[in-house]
Amino acid sequence: MVMAGNTWKVQPVYATVVEILREKGSITDVELFEALKAFYREIGFDDLNNALMKLEVSGLVSVSSLAKDKRLVQLVKT
Repeated sequence: MVMAGNTWKVQPVYATVVEILREKGSITDVELFEALKAFYREIGFDDLNNALMKLEVSGLVSVSSLAKDKRLVQLVKT
């Protein structure tokens, strides 16, 4: 869990990532990081990468490279 301000967020980062992707569809990792900052003020890019790795290993998201420092994140349709 990530601490936002002085309170702990009950919802884990990976669950918020799934909600954002359901709402917006495919999104770049940078856009996703900016959207997560609205929920978790003190989130780092490492936190996003850890969440994406968990979700990708579990088969919930697909992460593909777009450019040198840009990745496309999308939900896997099941």
